[in-house]
Amino acid sequence: MAVPSWPYFDPEYETLSSRINPPRVIIDNDSNEDATLVKVNSANTHGILLEVVQVLTDLDLNISKAYIASDGGWFMDVFHVTDQQGNKIQEGDVLDNIEKALVTRKNKVSAEFPGCAGKFVGAKSIAEHTIIELTGTDRPGLLSEVSAVLTSMDCRVHAAEVWTHNRRCACMIYITDEDTSGPLCNVRKLAGIKERLRLVMKGDNDERRLARTNVAAEGVTHPERRLHQLMFADKDYEASEKFERSKSMGGKVDKPTITVQSSCERGYSIINVQCKDRPKLLFDTVCTLTDMQYDVFHATATVDPFGPLALQEFHIRQMDGQTLSPGAEEQVKKCLEAAIERRSSKGLRLELCTGDRVGLLSDMTRIFLENGLSVTRADVSTQGDKAINVFYVTDPSGNPVDKTVERIRRNYPILGVKDMSSISGSPQVKEQASSPLSSFLKSSERFFQGLTTGWKMSTVA
Repeated sequence: MAVPSWPYFDPEYETLSSRINPPRVIIDNDSNEDATLVKVNSANTHGILLEVVQVLTDLDLNISKAYIASDGGWFMDVFHVTDQQGNKIQEGDVLDNIEKALVTRKNKVSAEFPGCAGKFVGAKSIAEHTIIELTGTDRPGLLSEVSAVLTSMDCRVHAAEVWTHNRRCACMIYITDEDTSGPLCNVRKLAGIKERLRLVMKGDNDERRLARTNVAAEGVTHPERRLHQLMFADKDYEASEKFERSKSMGGKVDKPTITVQSSCERGYSIINVQCKDRPKLLFDTVCTLTDMQYDVFHATATVDPFGPLALQEFHIRQMDGQTLSPGAEEQVKKCLEAAIERRSSKGLRLELCTGDRVGLLSDMTRIFLENGLSVTRADVSTQGDKAINVFYVTDPSGNPVDKTVERIRRNYPILGVKDMSSISGSPQVKEQASSPLSSFLKSSERFFQGLTTGWKMSTVA
């Protein structure tokens, strides 16, 4: 059963001005050889930049450059976008979808981007599902325990997104009741599920931050923005000194470089961000600034031509028009760093496409737990009767899982291998007699062979 979706619009941003002056969208495929230019002119309201960036990322477009100006009452943006392969957008129906989604972003627009293996983009509706939101302390086996509770309570998981950062975890899980094939209407059953999940998320930790289990409010929820909000509310940006020491002892850490400088002369606080480039980076930073209630007046986002670095600059003010105080500057730096790192999962990426059934997620995560693999991030969805799952796994200490691609391809033909050219030729890749992944594959081979399609694997730098 597919989860309906559309680019997200938060009704609180709608104003009389935007209704009188609808946005003007121009798509230019002639001015630049390498990218399609998307120009958006609209009445300026708080959050409009996030709306536009969110629509473009929901349509699976990469934003390679962006130039934003919104002084006065008008908002003018230029975005350089490509598809996931880095090519200009040439298909007429896709270009039409981009324009329609940006102009009608306040309405429910469903778009499917060609070449994304049927992946639906945008937000998910609560109309046919109950959405459970969870936050708590991360630990090996947490997702296995959560999914086991849902299976035991006769709930089917249709979609889920799980993020972990600084030993904190946030989840959004879309479920239906097996008894009714719809959202959970039994108040007593729902209360029991929430209580059992709260105990699972709490675990045995004695941290001051509590575990939280909520049912999403009625309406439309954009999962990635909501996950940012959940982790921000959980203060995942405040890593303990013990955890920071353990990260530094684990080897080189590519941390973002973020500076904040307030200019009294120009009346802005200027934020500069430099970090490794990746998809959806601009969405993550703009989402954080918007949810922290800052207005972005000018911004640029580019990529360093001499290396894989993203360079972003934002000219912001508080909503009362003031620049940031020294204390607020430090918090913004911490929160932007956390927003960038949440999606930068490292480890082994496992992809599974198979027939959906009750308990599938519970079975898979139990196998991970039994074989010493910890899930650091997960994206679970269903398309028709197929389950499409992506897991990022490490060992229990957060270190990369050892693997030899050639041996996996030779010994386990049911497994597909991705990105082999970047791994198999490396002199650092050496076979080991017994690694966590090897043990995992051997003990799980019979289970995998019962699936309709195999796994795909790739490492994440």
